[in-house]
Amino acid sequence: MRVGLFGGTFDPPHLGHLIAAQDALEELGLDRVRFVPAQASPFKTEDRETSPSERLAMVEAAIAGHDDFELCRDELDRPAPSYTIDTVRALRAAEPEVELTLLIGVDQWASLARWRDPLELAMLARLAVLAREGQDPTQLHPGLEVDWMQVDVTRIDISSSQIRARRRAGRSIRYLVPDAVRTLIESKGLYVTC
Repeated sequence: MRVGLFGGTFDPPHLGHLIAAQDALEELGLDRVRFVPAQASPFKTEDRETSPSERLAMVEAAIAGHDDFELCRDELDRPAPSYTIDTVRALRAAEPEVELTLLIGVDQWASLARWRDPLELAMLARLAVLAREGQDPTQLHPGLEVDWMQVDVTRIDISSSQIRARRRAGRSIRYLVPDAVRTLIESKGLYVTC
């Protein structure tokens, strides 16, 4: 079994996340992509207006009905901050027969040397850098010599921060997030305060 791990704060999860996961699934021949919402990223120190349980519910809603996508709540079940190496170690111990591929964005690739135990991480999981058109990960060397592969993903300029800003401005987020996620966001009144 070949499993891609796709981590992030997913605050909120949007169509760009789903498109990148689908592209990686197909290009890498993965059997599954596991979405791994972080309890709290060590690199993002701003206060979140959403709780881990709200972000978990949004990820569940986003991937519902996608047979190739599943949720991994390991990081939400551990105290913050969330370190990817802890998740990969736990999954490797629980499922030694599974081939893990860590799916990371170009910005994460550029900062890999600052991650906790990045060399061990590269030994326990394949590294796949998700690059949109116009991005060249070979120009952003992380300062480590590790094996990695590039996955070209469909370019769609959507970000979670953009979606939060649109909500605060009273603008629609329709067509930026899955309908089930939009329904959750609107019913709970998420992202309307600064």
